[in-house]
Amino acid sequence: MSKSIIFHIDVNSAYLSWEAVYHLQQGDPLDLRTVPSVVGGDPLTRHGIVLAKSIPAKEYAIKTGETLYSALAKCPDLIIARPNYLLFRQCSEALSLILRDYSPLIQQFSVDEYFLDFTAMDLLFGDPLATAYKIKDRIRNELGFTVNIGISTNKLLAKMASELQKPDQVHTLFPEEIAEKMWPLPVGELFMVGRATTRQLLSRNIKTIGELAHTDPRLLKGIMKSHGLLIWNYAHGIENSPVRPGGRVAVKGMGNSTTTSFDVKNRREAHLVLLSLVETVSARLRHDQYFARLISISFRTHEFLSYSHQRKLSHATDCTNELWEIACQLFDELWKGQPLRHLGVRASELCQNDFLQFSFFTKDYERDRKVDQAVDIIRQRFGSQAIMRSSYLHSGLKSMTGGVIAEEEYPAMTSLL
Repeated sequence: MSKSIIFHIDVNSAYLSWEAVYHLQQGDPLDLRTVPSVVGGDPLTRHGIVLAKSIPAKEYAIKTGETLYSALAKCPDLIIARPNYLLFRQCSEALSLILRDYSPLIQQFSVDEYFLDFTAMDLLFGDPLATAYKIKDRIRNELGFTVNIGISTNKLLAKMASELQKPDQVHTLFPEEIAEKMWPLPVGELFMVGRATTRQLLSRNIKTIGELAHTDPRLLKGIMKSHGLLIWNYAHGIENSPVRPGGRVAVKGMGNSTTTSFDVKNRREAHLVLLSLVETVSARLRHDQYFARLISISFRTHEFLSYSHQRKLSHATDCTNELWEIACQLFDELWKGQPLRHLGVRASELCQNDFLQFSFFTKDYERDRKVDQAVDIIRQRFGSQAIMRSSYLHSGLKSMTGGVIAEEEYPAMTSLL
């Protein structure tokens, strides 16, 4: 029986890289990866958080998750690129198409990470290490961005290998290499050792992965219960979950929310914000071939009081106008005129869109759905801002708003890998 060979493919600074490649393809002479730059928020209002950063931005101690205001204070010349979520999804899918040329067993672990089971595929492609370099170079040459590839006998070690040195690298981390390559690393770099666990370990003078590996597992269990045993096993490279083809979990819902840069004080502004959120949510529904049967809206006032309202639909839909009209009705029923700073829309109780049930008692949105499909094609080809509704002209609002690609659409980073 062939020894298991697993690849972990991780895009280097994914959002930033994908934005940089897109800008270059559009004729921009500046490569965002070569200058202090970030992806996130709104460059005009300087509102939002850093989703991704370039390597030069790291020299200014800019961190993912901090506010744009804070990042600009560290680097006043920082370039901010607004995130293009449809582009990110397209790049992720383009990556998956290349990987499927090398194995039928591909698992998407997040929007920018894949596992590939290369076991016995050397009979077709030859040496795993040489093949990994070919895959890495092919991705760079065909798609324009770089990846790291980690190689090992299980998913955990392959993932740890891909993190060893970046960017554009291939690393191995086989069981016999653990002591040399993994044990000297800070304990916080071990998968599933987060900030709170790191503090617990450091307080007991466990500073490296090797020190964790040599700690009595009974002590760890007494401190952290089953999680202590889990990370002890991980420190020894013990993990045996299979690469699950597809890798995607059942989607329970898709939502978006936004914190506005000003207080929303009238119904028209609120409805436009809801429309910008629905535009993104409905596009995601259509892209993943879902209908929604439950719509909910939420908002937070300037006094930080939160409210929400939902409605079960008589029929499922993915139509932008229909979802927006329902969202506006829910909002009007709930809102009492308070100034608002945060609004959200969520579509749930999803079902596949291979069958559409019409009703004699509701408005026919078939023409609107055909318009949606045409708009989706234009935005996928030319960007999310390529076409917009005239109601947003001079409004000071974006025509498509929302947070990052919904994490519920991808498997969570869990101990199950």
